[in-house]
Amino acid sequence: MSRNFYILAATLALFALISAGMSFVPSSFQPGLPANGSLWRTVSMFLLLFGLAAALIGVMTHLFEQADRRSEEARQAARRKRREGRG
Repeated sequence: MSRNFYILAATLALFALISAGMSFVPSSFQPGLPANGSLWRTVSMFLLLFGLAAALIGVMTHLFEQADRRSEEARQAARRKRREGRG
């Protein structure tokens, strides 16, 4: 599950870099596109913020999955230990 958030974060970061690059391109090379550099920088900033939020969600999801997996392994090990003690 966290891998999907990492992929989303990377995609948003890539689009943020492209948007930031578009703010430096002169308006004559952008027919039909917004030529306002501040608009591209704003879009880039929002994409970067959403990408960072997706990365944070991915990290937190991974941490919770890892904690859940370790607690389940500890529970199973305790169960095996109890069974071996009785047997």
